[in-house]
Amino acid sequence: MKAERVVLTPVYLLHQRAWRETSKLLEIWSREHGRVGLVARGVRRPNSPQRSLLQPFGPLLMSWTQRGELGNLGAVEAAGAPAGLRGRPLMAAFYMNELLLRLVARQDAHPHLYEVYAHTLKALAGDNPAAALRMFELQLLSAIGYGLNLDQVAGSREQVQADQDYLYDLEAGPRPAQGRKGPGVPIRGRSLLALYGGALDDAEDLKAAKRLLAAALEPHLQGRALKTSSVMRALARR
Repeated sequence: MKAERVVLTPVYLLHQRAWRETSKLLEIWSREHGRVGLVARGVRRPNSPQRSLLQPFGPLLMSWTQRGELGNLGAVEAAGAPAGLRGRPLMAAFYMNELLLRLVARQDAHPHLYEVYAHTLKALAGDNPAAALRMFELQLLSAIGYGLNLDQVAGSREQVQADQDYLYDLEAGPRPAQGRKGPGVPIRGRSLLALYGGALDDAEDLKAAKRLLAAALEPHLQGRALKTSSVMRALARR
């Protein structure tokens, strides 16, 4: 098998862990190549020039060669300043990384989702980080083939009405609640439309969007809880 060589392409570092005595195993998020696993040889040595560059949430340029499942890291360069995140926004960024690691297959490129990720990192430092995180979840679901129908009533051509109550069927979309009980996530029409339009400025709409997106993501996590979700819930209780 001929080795593929990638030269200084835009990436973010999603995860790293020690490997052998002086090396690391990396998971990176590449605009052109999707999620990629790399062996970074010797980067744990104190004199390694790459050691300080391998930090999450900062844009990087990376080169690597790849023949099998794991590639070998080559050059690394900084491509901009890292996002200055602390507290809950920092945990939200780790949560995004964990979602990508769990839900996106290796070597499956999603250029648009890469741009959404980069934009969301900046938005997490803004006035409404929770809304930015919900929009990332929505775009992630769409990228992996499970986008949500937010503006049309399931099984009809009728548009969702802001003043109506719905039960959201995760396979079909919103159905009028009409006082009935059954499977589905209860949600107000205005909250669906706010999420559809990316305008989660109201606290109630934001809570409803969080509840719906958590339900939509849960089947794809296959019952395995996200570590960052547990930490974020603990922070919220405090």
